[in-house]
Amino acid sequence: MLTDLLTRRNLLKCMAGMLCDSLLLGGEAPTWLKSVTSSPGDIPEPKRKLSSLLVDETGEQISNVEQWEKRATELQLAWRQFLKPLDREKRPAHEFEIVSRETVGNVIREKITYLVEEDIRVPAYLLSPKHSKPHQKHPGVVALHPTTSETIEPIAGLSGPPEKQSGLHLAEAGFVVLCPENFLWQNVANYKEAVSTFQVRHPGSLGMSKMLWDAQRAVDILQSVSGVDVEQIGTFGHSLGAKEVLYLMAFDERIKVGVSSEGGIAFDSTNWDAPWYLGQGINDEDFPLNHHQLLALCAPRPFLLMGGESGSGAADGDRSWPYVSEAQSVYELFGKKTSLALFNHRQGHAIPQIARERMVEWLKWGIS
Repeated sequence: MLTDLLTRRNLLKCMAGMLCDSLLLGGEAPTWLKSVTSSPGDIPEPKRKLSSLLVDETGEQISNVEQWEKRATELQLAWRQFLKPLDREKRPAHEFEIVSRETVGNVIREKITYLVEEDIRVPAYLLSPKHSKPHQKHPGVVALHPTTSETIEPIAGLSGPPEKQSGLHLAEAGFVVLCPENFLWQNVANYKEAVSTFQVRHPGSLGMSKMLWDAQRAVDILQSVSGVDVEQIGTFGHSLGAKEVLYLMAFDERIKVGVSSEGGIAFDSTNWDAPWYLGQGINDEDFPLNHHQLLALCAPRPFLLMGGESGSGAADGDRSWPYVSEAQSVYELFGKKTSLALFNHRQGHAIPQIARERMVEWLKWGIS
């Protein structure tokens, strides 16, 4: 099993590396790239020591991509054993039903539903550029909403201020965007009910496993849209959605580029130990896994972490640099150190205009 996974992963990584090379040659990198790929120097030490990514289980140094690929496969298996993810072989058909359609400026916004599991239908908004040429293919983005009782309405542009309408903003920039609803609000009274209902169906699986499954189902559906280039899929999320972005990109090689805004990369940055995420097991001082490993599993695909540093609810900032710096050591093996970056806008737990602009620029650079 390990050999099969390693062979497949090597092939996919080689393809991803060649894709990233062509992207860099085909378009200019963001002008601000250098300012977000080097740590500011004097940064806080993480509360939990981060294991070296370039040392394998036997203590041997990892110095090339081939050695890292073996280690990466081992890390992914360890994470899967912890998460107990759902079986992707049991996915429903990649079909959706259109509930409503309207035009918003230069965007067509459709409310759709689809089966996320065999007997569970979920709502989402599908946003597409209005003026598309016949047979034109657009890059796609799975946009994952933050914690809000309005779920997918703000991100799809139906409510809230512009800074919360990221999905609509991305569609206006030329992406086909799918905004799926998180399972924590699907026909339940509260988060704990959502988790317990899920775990009755899937004993032992963590809440984050459900979020990963649902995000991957969103990719399935987005790739089934006729106007989407299936080889150009990215993802964006803020807060709760940013957490999902990290896991989706680490475990799904179809995602070519990601932007994670204010999810809190460190376990102690936010409530990662909540039952709808990872549970109390991560608080064990001997727990062997951490999120710098997931960042490294994204290599060499472009990943931008956006932080607000301070203010109410702020989860990422300079304190996130140790995780980024450690994972950059893996990106360096691919010659792609600048494909993993941290933009600290220092404006709190929000997506200010400069962050929205850089989100679009990063996704365009990394996906097309």
